[in-house]
Amino acid sequence: MGSNSILQVLMHPLTQLQLSEDSDFERGGGIDVLYLITLFFAFGIWLVFQRYQTIRNRAVPFNTDIPPEADPEWTGIKLTKPNLQSHLSDSDLLRDPNKDYITCFDPATAMFIDTVEVDKGDGITRKIASAQRAQKSWMHSTFADRRRVLRSLLKWLVDNQELCARVACRDTGKTMIDAALGEIMTTCSKLEWLITNGENTLRHEKRRSNLLLSYKRSEVHYEPLGVVAAIVSWNYPLHNAWSPIIASIFAGNGIVVKCSEKVVWSSMWFIGAVQECLGVCGFDRDLVQLVCCWPSEAEALTKSSLIKHITFIGSREVGQKVAIAATDNLTPVTMELGGKDPAVILPGTDLKKWASLWMRGIFQNNGQNCIGIERLIVHVSQHDQLFELLKERAASLRPGSVLAKSGNYIAPVDTGSMIDKDRFSELKRVISRAVQDGADLGTGGDLWDNPLHEGGAYFLPTVIGDVRSEMDIAQTELFAPVAVLMKYGEVEEAIEIANGVGFALGASVFGPRQNECVAVAKQLECGMVSINDFGIFYLSQDLPFGGVKASGYGRFGGPEGLRSLTNPKAIVVDRWPSFIQTGIPTVLDYPVGSLAASWDFVSGLIEFVYADIWPERLRGLARLFRATRR
Repeated sequence: MGSNSILQVLMHPLTQLQLSEDSDFERGGGIDVLYLITLFFAFGIWLVFQRYQTIRNRAVPFNTDIPPEADPEWTGIKLTKPNLQSHLSDSDLLRDPNKDYITCFDPATAMFIDTVEVDKGDGITRKIASAQRAQKSWMHSTFADRRRVLRSLLKWLVDNQELCARVACRDTGKTMIDAALGEIMTTCSKLEWLITNGENTLRHEKRRSNLLLSYKRSEVHYEPLGVVAAIVSWNYPLHNAWSPIIASIFAGNGIVVKCSEKVVWSSMWFIGAVQECLGVCGFDRDLVQLVCCWPSEAEALTKSSLIKHITFIGSREVGQKVAIAATDNLTPVTMELGGKDPAVILPGTDLKKWASLWMRGIFQNNGQNCIGIERLIVHVSQHDQLFELLKERAASLRPGSVLAKSGNYIAPVDTGSMIDKDRFSELKRVISRAVQDGADLGTGGDLWDNPLHEGGAYFLPTVIGDVRSEMDIAQTELFAPVAVLMKYGEVEEAIEIANGVGFALGASVFGPRQNECVAVAKQLECGMVSINDFGIFYLSQDLPFGGVKASGYGRFGGPEGLRSLTNPKAIVVDRWPSFIQTGIPTVLDYPVGSLAASWDFVSGLIEFVYADIWPERLRGLARLFRATRR
């Protein structure tokens, strides 16, 4: 073996590669046994480490109860005039006359689903406190722990996507395809982004220094806020609840979600799945809380001193109330308040090529989509052609329920129901007023009594053309299956029309030349723009999501959204603490000996570091040294 030194033993594998005239190979000794043993143990250690990493990161399977109401063959009590308080007019639906409830029903079939007791102020406060207690330990979890929870949720969602879609359909009246696209695919995208990029986004980062602080090292640490809140809308009960939940818990926070009273039943099930996942992964289920209450009780959440951030998704009117309530404790709020998204169609665009995309953009989720296309701004030379094209296609759409009892829940249905009939009279008024003012109603414009589902909340797919900017229908967010076509002559006019509303969330630009589309996109007042596409920016969860003007402020999604759920703490430390640290020069020490000398020192230092040209910097250096000698 040659030398018996300890160093040679430790470096044995390396030394065995150094062939010389007297090596074992030359002497016919073969491969050294110690070398093979070393390789064997190294490989074993590597396998053990990889096994540990695999087990540590593997998704944990879990199960949830399957609600019978999600079965297409399920039937419930038919409500005559379904509303959130139907239990007050039907004693069979009321469990306890001394308690307050919310009636849950299927808006597509008017069938009763459940009666759920509402949370009151004291109960909401207790839920916030429970989340706070759970967060105290969760904040110390590792990123690997958090990824495992999210990975488990992702696996469960993919494995149970059909069931999740049916639950969403039952509570909102939407179609399975709308649920798959708007609920499941978007949520999977966000889960994947957080699993892949969340740690890099929140890992503490180094920041640049300057000449004065060249002996210091600066860092930003993204720390959990504590307990945050999310007040979310009803149009996507799975995604709107899960999106703030998964971002908040990955950032180390606890969260209290107030769902819309219109989707209490599905929200309870979707958030219950998150709580079950936390439990099987070994964490406190109380980290995530659900509040089901009337708006009158919401201030127990928005005015709580324990809530450190609020994400709000909803109407402008309610958003203003939330923002005002949040000022009690200066709680930061991220607002997403809807939009009136335009699709600017440049001259020469192939209308037939993009017609299917526009149909999806307008009628996805029956128009109840915050980034849905609400205005098609088309050149005057192509307006009539597009009007006829969309009118024909919209008239052929089939509204209905995909969960109707038919033996097969995947029925030939294109659009589902609206969430309820509450806004039907206002929709009819706005459309009728536009027609009176000269707009051209191509198809729809009214509610529809579905002969198979009496009491269902159906509004006919609508196309209305020749709309002008001053009309209410061009300024009001419709949140309905209505295509509004507006003419323009010059591209500058199209941009003016697009920007001429209070809302400014998303937008699209279509045209035969991409560079021209981008030029227009840069002039649009909004938070996000798709070029020759619709809403695609939301599928890329690396991008911030949000708007400006009446569409709100702040961003969720992307690094910006994730970091908004943390406290970015700046930490400055000495780069070489044993050699140099901050000291106060004698000329500046209290009590100050000479005002003239101290002023010359500070001003000379400023001139030396920041002066425009080197002669002035040298002059400042000279003043600095003279001051120290006084």
